[in-house]
Amino acid sequence: MKIAFFDTKPYDKEMFDKHNRCYGFEINYFETKLNVETALLTKGYEVVCVFVNDKVDSNTIDILYECGVKLIVLRCAGYNNVDIAYAKDKILIARVPEYSPYAVAEHAVALILGLNRKIYKAYQRVKKYNFTLNGLLGFDINGKTVGVIGTGKIGKVFIKIMKGFGTNVLAYDVYPDNEYAEQMGYKYTTLEDIYSNSDIISLHCPLTNETEHMININTMNMMKNGVYIINTSRGKLINTKDLVDVLKTGKIGGLALDVYEEESDYFQNDMSNSYLRDEELSVLISMPNVLITSHQAFFTQEALNNIAHETLENIKLIFLNEKCKNIIEY
Repeated sequence: MKIAFFDTKPYDKEMFDKHNRCYGFEINYFETKLNVETALLTKGYEVVCVFVNDKVDSNTIDILYECGVKLIVLRCAGYNNVDIAYAKDKILIARVPEYSPYAVAEHAVALILGLNRKIYKAYQRVKKYNFTLNGLLGFDINGKTVGVIGTGKIGKVFIKIMKGFGTNVLAYDVYPDNEYAEQMGYKYTTLEDIYSNSDIISLHCPLTNETEHMININTMNMMKNGVYIINTSRGKLINTKDLVDVLKTGKIGGLALDVYEEESDYFQNDMSNSYLRDEELSVLISMPNVLITSHQAFFTQEALNNIAHETLENIKLIFLNEKCKNIIEY
């Protein structure tokens, strides 16, 4: 079994090589991302392994199909970067939907705490032997209203943590889990209610046609002055231009992003010596009430182990014609 592995980082190779000892697949690692320009590299491979910033559109799928690729495995949960409908009847696609909801949910909480309590600013001051507290004022999370958009596995873990802080949780999901809501003591409501009444809004939903740019000038205008917005899901849930415009008005109290609308050329890459810059990202980085991390919410030992094991297991099951629950159906 030959696997072409794209967008490879050192930790990917280390983890997949460790788990592949039990499978014996032939994996060739490419640092480049998969797209229409690099798709010809897959000639002679039966399987292609991709991540969130690989672009598997219809043109790329055509090339993969011509090259003999039979399976695309995503080493992630989201698949908005793959044209699932176009791949039907050409190439099978599988994903890893449950690598670690704790990793992402805990990172979202870390972003809230870091942003609210000015942890980075305090750390920088103390390094300079400045122990003043001016400008470091935060607020108690206890008693605040937290809006959670998307209550899949990650959203539910996030809600559980937030309930531990003593917050009032409002939730929205296309498929509400009322039994879990009753168990955890939160309620489902409308998006408008969440926008209007939440002190903190955290996004945990997939990117679809319905959710793309759900945070925009109109929805942000519904929000409380001083609202905190947290996004550890997908960058295009937020209209970046609108976000920058609203941030400049002072309406948003804090913004924490682990994802960005145009992140593929930047996130998880060392751009410190490059002249390539994204204008809106540069504005966001420069703002004092914005905290950005580089799509690292998933990045825990447990998650990486689960991703490697589940991805390789998907390949084994599919090529042995055994049942694989992680095949994406369209």
